[in-house]
Amino acid sequence: MVDRPLRLDGKVAIVTGAGSSGEGVGNGKAASILFAREGAKVLLVDFQEDRARETLELIQKEGGVASTLQGDMTNIDDCERMAATAMERYGRVDILDNNVGISQRGTVVEVTEEAWDRVMSVNLKTIMLASKATIPHIVSSGGGGSIINIASIAGLRAHSSTPYSASKAGVIGLTFSMAADHAADNIRVNVIAPGLVYTPMVAPRMNDDLRQFRSDAAPLKSEGTAWDVGYAALFLASEEARWITGICLPVDAGLTSVHPGTYTPMNQQTRY
Repeated sequence: MVDRPLRLDGKVAIVTGAGSSGEGVGNGKAASILFAREGAKVLLVDFQEDRARETLELIQKEGGVASTLQGDMTNIDDCERMAATAMERYGRVDILDNNVGISQRGTVVEVTEEAWDRVMSVNLKTIMLASKATIPHIVSSGGGGSIINIASIAGLRAHSSTPYSASKAGVIGLTFSMAADHAADNIRVNVIAPGLVYTPMVAPRMNDDLRQFRSDAAPLKSEGTAWDVGYAALFLASEEARWITGICLPVDAGLTSVHPGTYTPMNQQTRY
């Protein structure tokens, strides 16, 4: 085995939505664990702090350094308290991983105004507020930093959940603007667009047949997990991605590269 430095050694990361909504590992939990494994001190923020404590226990069992904080990322006061807490506990901030999100199905005809406003607030406004509160502390820490936003391939193509799709498209656009706005401060801002990953958020509405259908939908024909998204976040947070900003990275088994329902690999096509 080749010894190497830890990829986030000396860094401090804030992860919002650091717990999982049910049994298993969600995107925020996976990223938090991977950041800690690579040497980062991690502030685990969640609206329900008990969920973040589950992530904390896993990190501490592996010898990592982390702590929890209850916070509502739709509230600017909580976002500012979050950033200030990271500074108080760890002395700096280098990484912000924005994982807060909810799903909302329906067309524009079906969705209520209240539901539309809620999904926009939770999925999009939280990223703006958390970044607004954290960026000044990244700047004051010196050395630049990395912000990773979590969107979805639903923000790149038609999807059955129109409010969700609109909010995630907003996350992607927000990321591009932030990357340009804060490049002078050496803050890299990128967005991950997960595909049909199996996480605690979607598990309640899945059965074996639907999971298989989702796995078969993309060229790689395998089921994605939160670890796939977490490893992408780890790369974007690390110095290995020091020259990457303003990108949208699909983590989707190739789904966005094909047209749904019409793709057949060459090795499965009939040859004449």
